[in-house]
Amino acid sequence: MASQSEKLRIDKYLWAIRVFKTRSLATEACRAGRVKLNGQQVKASHVVKIGDSYQIQKGIEKRILNVTGLLDKRVDAKTAVNFYEDITPEEETAGYKVLFQAPAFKRDRGAGRPTKKDRREIDELQNDWWERDE
Repeated sequence: MASQSEKLRIDKYLWAIRVFKTRSLATEACRAGRVKLNGQQVKASHVVKIGDSYQIQKGIEKRILNVTGLLDKRVDAKTAVNFYEDITPEEETAGYKVLFQAPAFKRDRGAGRPTKKDRREIDELQNDWWERDE
């Protein structure tokens, strides 16, 4: 655990609290502008302070995290939760989770490739499902 006087980079912090799988992915997210502090993009070398609130976009997932403690080494997920507070609005997390509840289309094993007609029917079902949610 980092003491209050030590400087801790944002890429290292996001890796340590398990937001990103590798530090280089955290660095790349900062470089691409997907990590923001008060709406402003931050560089990977930005110094983290307790009380800061970061907006992080990882794919289609958007999270807002408050820093509650400094952590410079990667630890298990149960311990990492003690060093940040997830304040993402419930509407955003619910919308993200809905994507994983999409109907799965199954074909019988050995039925071969879908024909053009089958493909059109599958696409029509998917479009109906997406329009229903909006």
